Amino acid sequence: MSNIAKVLSKRQDRGEGLGTNEKAIPFNKQDYQTLKQECLAKKTLFCDPTFPAESASLGYNELGPQSSQTRGVQWKRPKELCSNPQFIVDGATRTDICQGALGDCWLLAAIASLTLEKEFLERVVPHGQSFKENYAGIFHFQLWQCGEWVDVVIDDRLPTRNGRLLFVQSAEGSEFWSALLEKAYAKVNGSYEALTGGLANEGFEDFTGGIAESYDLSKDSSHLFKLMQKALTLRSLMGCAISTSSQEIEAKTSLKLVKGHAYSVTGAKEVHSHGRLVQLVRLRNPWGQVEWTGPWSDNSKEWNSVQPEEKAKLVHSAEDGEFWMAYSDFIQNFSWLEICNQTPDALSSDTVSRWKFSQFEGDWRVGSTAGGCLNNPVSFCSNPQYVIKMEEEDDDPYDGKDGCTILVGLMQKDFRKVNRFGQNPNAIGFTIYKLRGRNNIHLSRDVLLRQRPIAGCKGFTSMREVSERFKLPTGEYVIIPSTFEPNRNGSFVLRVFTEKEAVARPMNTEVCADVKKEYISESDVDPEFKQFFSQIAGNDSEVSVFELKQVLDIVISKRRKTNFPSFIDTKQKDGSGKLGLMEFQILWIKIQKYLEAFKKHDTDNSGTMSSYEMRDAMKEAGFQLNNEVLQVIISRYANQQCTVDFDSFVGCLIHLEMLFQMFKRFDKKDTGKIELDILQVTHKCKLVLRFLYLLNVAFSLTDVLFWVLQWLCLALS
Repeated sequence: MSNIAKVLSKRQDRGEGLGTNEKAIPFNKQDYQTLKQECLAKKTLFCDPTFPAESASLGYNELGPQSSQTRGVQWKRPKELCSNPQFIVDGATRTDICQGALGDCWLLAAIASLTLEKEFLERVVPHGQSFKENYAGIFHFQLWQCGEWVDVVIDDRLPTRNGRLLFVQSAEGSEFWSALLEKAYAKVNGSYEALTGGLANEGFEDFTGGIAESYDLSKDSSHLFKLMQKALTLRSLMGCAISTSSQEIEAKTSLKLVKGHAYSVTGAKEVHSHGRLVQLVRLRNPWGQVEWTGPWSDNSKEWNSVQPEEKAKLVHSAEDGEFWMAYSDFIQNFSWLEICNQTPDALSSDTVSRWKFSQFEGDWRVGSTAGGCLNNPVSFCSNPQYVIKMEEEDDDPYDGKDGCTILVGLMQKDFRKVNRFGQNPNAIGFTIYKLRGRNNIHLSRDVLLRQRPIAGCKGFTSMREVSERFKLPTGEYVIIPSTFEPNRNGSFVLRVFTEKEAVARPMNTEVCADVKKEYISESDVDPEFKQFFSQIAGNDSEVSVFELKQVLDIVISKRRKTNFPSFIDTKQKDGSGKLGLMEFQILWIKIQKYLEAFKKHDTDNSGTMSSYEMRDAMKEAGFQLNNEVLQVIISRYANQQCTVDFDSFVGCLIHLEMLFQMFKRFDKKDTGKIELDILQVTHKCKLVLRFLYLLNVAFSLTDVLFWVLQWLCLALS
């Protein structure tokens, strides 16, 4: 019941804009203003009970309670560390972020890049926070988490050792916004230790809501510099790193580059030198020191060949961790480039180009929508499917090729939290098919086996997100996100960016049924069937539950006992619990129809079919359902081996028919929505406990099926 309420509530919230940056969701249901006013009224400093100043908030293994690395750690407020703490001094800058004892340089590189864009920074770090006016030991930050913005409240107790901050700190010494932001990020991920190791892209996304992509610099990079310049004009955030072994993490090269360390990319320019154009890239080390000493570094001889006015626009010579290097040296020394492209809502200026953006949330559920990758031809088609239509080619393509640029990002939820419980995240990926002549119909196994995918991710990965950039001809395409292995539960966010307008939607969102009220007169009944009925019914000329069971035992073999009273209840009209001739004829025709559909998918004649076949089998029986409803049905009617026997199949279809007929009875104007008051809900649907809070609300057919089927799961289990 609570799960249904949660799903419906979230759907309503999204419709009202909750989860956007302007209406961020209070993380852990902690409202910043309410908590702050309570502390001010009581004249106390806030202590966060959901992320306490205890060893558990530090970590669970290397920073766990028994670790030597956490000995001597004390949690102190900034006012205990210096006489005049400041939240931000003269604006947030890249030099405010200096790495501490935590291996989260990837995060700090993202924070450093964030300071380059004031508009982005203000979305993460709300105004009006200080250690002076109305100080109550409470601060808040807004972070993007798997499809929605959350407002994260923290207290200002920070881990220290010997009077110094243990983790991120500002070069200023008395400035604390970066340390507090790191704490908020640790809170949403469960602990500080959960931040150890990662890619700057993850931080980029969580600070902007953008979509990230990675480039292997050892491969073809002929168009990459122009792509970097275009990304900067789109105000994308960028980072890079040098791949290395675990033994050489943070080892320095002869030219002072740090291996396995995340750098921010802050510029890409061309300068005139000795009569030719030289491509330069500007990088920043989040340590705030240790800079490249090769060509085009601070004060290198290469700058002498550049005109003073051109040089003045680029050179800032200081040991601040920022430096220039030639693009040719960049691709030779670094291994990976990461680009985070921004959503349209992150950019307010009308002069800035914008991506077009679509986002969907979905689930992989064992037995229904967790079909695995293409290696599993029987179940692959059961994965969620999304269609996108692109009708206009790009303007000024960076690679000179005509077509439609599309960025696809697939993200699995709770990625960092599962590590704490010793669980492995799913290996995830996606496949793209060209849609040929079909309209809003879930692609079946036969279609996908006949057709080769035209694109997809390079490989399945156990990282938080897999993303790829493609150039495709105009047309309509289907994106199928999946786990590598079948039968792996998980939740995901699928995001699609295009340069031009595109229409994207979930495939097969329509819920419908070919349910016609059947009328049969006695004259329509075949004489042989009448004789058959008489033999079954006996003297009272009516078929009881037991008599029906005996007949079906003869006709249908290899099955367990069925709850036939439910069939009788849905088909008999006079409340007697028995079927007359015409009622029995109608039921018999339906069972024969359902039997044919079932036998087609019972390929091994075992008397069962895979639950992944349910969608196609139900479609043949006249029912088209979306993933949401299908998942509920499978959870009720499939067994632990993810198989469905004939009895369960028939029981499911007859219950569904009853629900569709009930909906049609209320939907008098054929609008696809009904409105129920509390009395109708109580008497007609038997769901009063679920609807007490929903008086006079309009329900769609999907909603009704979803709620009632969930009730059946409880009532009939």
